Amino acid sequence: MNDLEMLPFDPVAFLANAGVGRRVVHLKARQTFFTQGSLADCVFYIQSGRAKLTVVSKSGKEATITLLAAGQFTGEESIAGPAGFHLATATAITACVALRIEREAMIRVLHEEHTFSDLFLKFLLARGMRTQADLVDQLFNSSEKRLARILLLMAGFGKPGEPETLIPHITQETLAEMIGTTRSRVSFFMNRFRKLGFIEYNGRIRVHKSLLNVILHDQLPEHNAARPDLPKTASPNGLPKHKNGPHVQY
Repeated sequence: MNDLEMLPFDPVAFLANAGVGRRVVHLKARQTFFTQGSLADCVFYIQSGRAKLTVVSKSGKEATITLLAAGQFTGEESIAGPAGFHLATATAITACVALRIEREAMIRVLHEEHTFSDLFLKFLLARGMRTQADLVDQLFNSSEKRLARILLLMAGFGKPGEPETLIPHITQETLAEMIGTTRSRVSFFMNRFRKLGFIEYNGRIRVHKSLLNVILHDQLPEHNAARPDLPKTASPNGLPKHKNGPHVQY
């Protein structure tokens, strides 16, 4: 047996390099890794860049369900069973470099290398915990707090090392999809955060640590979830109403 065969398996090297059943791919911003409904025959490991997962309903409404960063997998549903389909569309937000791992190669290394299967299991558990936290956030927090949380997550607050306070370009429409509100309300809250010194933005958004106060201590002056001023007109009974219809409780 030669010395190379005796070397222990290195999951970091496996995920960094091309090999049997895996190759490095380069994507430009807005290019897709895979689309919803396409054949799930591979898993991607993001080496650098940012991406997002979106789903489209039968009526054509699109929603962003999560953001992806370097060090994360996507397309893991491909190993759940043969001849499956992707449940969402993965799209690059910035230029991305990723390792494309064929389904068979992924299953083989999961079975044969415990260090890799441990790493992948930790990722799946972290993804499940994040999904649960997103659901709790959606059910119980105001849209203003949900926006603050998304910005902090994108900046990497709470992860080991220093956060990347300047986050990748993301549209207000995408932020609105992620927190379940309208673009106009996102614009209102972003302006509010900027005036309070929580963020800076001029094309790119810079997140300051002080934004954590919105999540941890509800430290917003006066009304925590103040709504933007909207034009009003009088209804037939003399009571004020919004131009676009009756008052809606957010």
